[in-house]
Amino acid sequence: MSGADPTAAGSRFQGVDVLLVEDETIVSFLIEDMLTELGCTSVRHASGVSEALAILDGHRPDVAILDVNLAGEMGYAVAERLDAGNIPFIFATGYGGRGVPNRWSQRPVLQKPFRVEAIAGALFSALGR
Repeated sequence: MSGADPTAAGSRFQGVDVLLVEDETIVSFLIEDMLTELGCTSVRHASGVSEALAILDGHRPDVAILDVNLAGEMGYAVAERLDAGNIPFIFATGYGGRGVPNRWSQRPVLQKPFRVEAIAGALFSALGR
């Protein structure tokens, strides 16, 4: 999507419901702003593994963005639940692809820090659009 207007992708993500699992509040709201700019309709926030799992107990998002390291707790239990429910997800990490175990190597990875264009690309990949 290099050089393209990321907001032009908004119509493709209209109505998309996102679970955002991120332990840093400011980062979480920044990502939410980017998702809203892309047209995502709903963003539910979880700051840790237990909160994310509780949300998944009662709600099925269209896609999730999952920080790998949640205040020292690895988010792989959330990845397991998402995978078991066939919910597409994207890893977000400062470690890049090398911070994700081989089992999850086929999942999109957002290298922190990232721009809205990177989120758009990862969403396209995760949602198969």
